[in-house]
Parts: sequence; structure tokens; C-alpha cells
Amino acid sequence: MAYNFKTFNRDQMYILPPSMREWLPKDHLVWFIIDIVSQLDLTPFYKAYNAQGMGNAAYDPAVMAALYFYSYCVGERSSRKIEKNCLESVPFRIISGDLHPDHSTISRFRKKFQKELADLFKQVLVFCGEAGLCDLRTVSVDGTKIKANASLAANRDEKGLEREIRKYLEEAEALDAQEDALYGSDKRGDELPPELATREGRLKKLREFKEKLAKEKEEKMAFQQEKLEKRKQEEEASGRKKRGRKPKTVEKVAQETEEKAKINLTDPESRIMKSAQEGHIQGYNGQIAVSQDQVILTAELTQEHNDKKQMLPMLEKTLENIEPLLSPEGPDIGPFLFDAGYPSEENLASLIPEHPEVIAAVKKEWKTRKGDNILPLPLTLTAAMACKVRSPRGKALYAKRGSTVEPVFGQLKEILGFRRFSRRGFLACACEWKMMCTAHNLLKLWRYGIEKVQQKVEDIAMQMVNLTESRLKAA
Repeated sequence: MAYNFKTFNRDQMYILPPSMREWLPKDHLVWFIIDIVSQLDLTPFYKAYNAQGMGNAAYDPAVMAALYFYSYCVGERSSRKIEKNCLESVPFRIISGDLHPDHSTISRFRKKFQKELADLFKQVLVFCGEAGLCDLRTVSVDGTKIKANASLAANRDEKGLEREIRKYLEEAEALDAQEDALYGSDKRGDELPPELATREGRLKKLREFKEKLAKEKEEKMAFQQEKLEKRKQEEEASGRKKRGRKPKTVEKVAQETEEKAKINLTDPESRIMKSAQEGHIQGYNGQIAVSQDQVILTAELTQEHNDKKQMLPMLEKTLENIEPLLSPEGPDIGPFLFDAGYPSEENLASLIPEHPEVIAAVKKEWKTRKGDNILPLPLTLTAAMACKVRSPRGKALYAKRGSTVEPVFGQLKEILGFRRFSRRGFLACACEWKMMCTAHNLLKLWRYGIEKVQQKVEDIAMQMVNLTESRLKAA
């Protein structure tokens, strides 16, 4: 019996195409990223290098920026895996110009230029607008909790830090006694072994953390004392006691702070946050504002546990970001849509006539759907907003929030696998968050506006050719 199998020969020799342009199709994401980066203003990157060309040769920032953008677009953020892909993966070899930067170089570039990389978010947003994206008929704002590169178990309160400090001091004393027995007690103090030197550095950090918790407790006690004194003055002025729950004493606030205040030894700037899907996590609060066609207009990171303080900052930051997209004859910006985590009487009072319209749920969505549309008395800004959301127009507009911003979180977390930060520290994580959101916008642009972007690149290239020809004729 003769089997009919496809023939193969692993020793077959091939002649590779002489041009990288033939390695992948013309519509591949790699070429798109290269075209986009070629049009970005990378001046802030180049200022950090020696303009005279002295010293060891460095990797071109255009290559490194393109490498990072492509890596984030395909869900790869590990510098070691990026290094491996630059050797083994055809798209990575093209995006890196067939250079092979090691993981240390890749990591150092991201660390050195984290602000510059994050600032490219706005330039990519302008490309999205020029390609016909960024539908501003509605702008939806929401936040999501993202895990830090740290464990919940690494949190310590003030007493826990004291125990850690005692532990390290005892270990240091034991090691000193052991060295005295081995080498004598006349050794110089600067001859610390590496393991003790590491402990000394960690001990210094622990003491800094302890001082930070103590400072936070003092600030809360001072705030409560000020609050109590203000209440007392108001009662003396009115001649009667204020209604409502009696405020906590300073001693009670100090006790509660000692019990609840914690700091993470791995990433001290991360916070314990409650996530609807995963319970309590160690992480940050990622905020985004999204256009009706799911382009991210603003990406910010905060350490706040909830969204109450983010309403006005997100609105104003979004207006700043989309200013280059607006034209005098263009349409007005539609309403900003917020869920029930954002509005408060104070936030709504902070809105001014120059701000776009705001539609914000003041209760959970199922409660909003269930309630009637009767204005309560006395009428407050919160009550008026509740009635506005329950009106037919308010319901139709607010319904768009769930279908615009929620899918973006799904794409970031499920498709790109961004469920945990790979870096530590607030600034580093804020950069990573903006880079992920930039990658999302690049993918939207690639899928829906690639022809217009490519046409723009070709037009600019033709302008440069014409300019060169005219200069040659003039010479």
C-alpha cells in the first residue's frame, strides 16, 4: 500500500529574498508601525544623545520605539522575550532592522525614556483623528483595577514593619558575632559581606516605610483635629449642637489608622484595592476616556481606591488631548458619560458652562432603570442628574457607555493579556498604562485607517522628493 503524503525535505536549501520588504505581506502590522513611527516627532529622544556622534554606537530611538510599540501591540512586554523574538521571529527582526538588542538594553531604554514614550500617546491620537477615527458624539469615562507587580502578602502595617526591623537587626547581630568568632573583633566596619550589605539596604527601606506610615497617621490626626475644632466653632456661633453623627475622636482615628494603614514592601506606591471580579488586589486604578468608536482619548493612572476624585481631572485632561482634533467648523463635543462611581454633589457643582454636557449615573444601573422620573424635593444637583439620566434622552445616551468603554477594557485585558503591570513604582506603571493604551489605538488605526495613513506617508515622501529636485535645479 502506498500512502499519499505531502513530500518534505528538512535539508532543502532556500535562497532567502534579498529584501526585507519581501519577508512579510505589505499589509502586515510591522510595516504599519514602521510608517507611523517614521512620522512621529522623536526630538525629545534624540536630545539625550551626543549630537557629535562620539562614543559607542547606540540604537536609534526610532528603532527602539517601533520595537516597543509592536511588542505591546502583540501582547509582549517582557524585555527578555522581546530579545528572544528579535532573534527568532521574522516580524521582530524586521521591526528591529535585523539588529539584536539584548534585554538589558531594551529595559534601560524603556526606563530612561518612560516619560517620552508615554507622551507619544497624544501624537498617535492625532493620527487617529486624521484617519477619520475619534467619533466625539459621546465620550465615555471609566476605570479598572489592575494588579501591581507585587503580592498582597507583602503588605505590612506599622507593627509588622517593627517586627521586620527587629528581625534584620537580630540577623545582623548574629552575623557580627559569627564573624568576630572567625576573624576577630578588630575588622574594619566597611568590610561587610554582600549578604549583610543587602540587609542594611533593606533595613534602611523598612525604616523609611515606617516613617511614611507614621507621617500618614500624623496627617490624618491633624486633619481630624482641625475638623473637630471647626465643628466646635460652628456650634458656639449657632448656640446649638449640630445634627448628625458625632465625628470620631482624634484617638479613634489614630487607632483605626494603625489597624488599617499598610505599605507594600515590593511596590510601596501600589495600594490595596477592591476589584469587582477578583476581590481585593494589590494594584492601581487605570482610568480611560473613550470615543464612540472606541479610540482611547485619555489614559491616566491613579492610586485612588475609587473614582470619586477623577471626574473633573478626566474631563479636563480629555479636552486638552482632543484639542488638536477639533476644527472651528467641526461638530461640537457630545456628552461625557460617567458611571455611578464618579458623581457627587461637589463634583457636579464644579462643572462650569464651558464644559461639555455631563450625563452621570448617581445610582447603580439597575436602580437607575427601576426608578421613576419625578423630581424630589429639596432639589439637589445629584437629584437633578438622576432625573436627567432616567429621561428618554438620558437613557439612550447613557446606554452607549457600556458598549464603548467596557469592550476596550476587554480588549486590553483579554486580547492583549494586560492583567498585571510588569514594572514597579507609580511613574513606571503610569508609563506602561499609556503605552498599552497607545498600542490599543495603533491597532484600531491599523484595522480601520491603514490606507489613509499609508497615503499620508507616501504624500510626505513625495514632498521630500519634490523639494530635493527643486534644490538640485536651483543649484
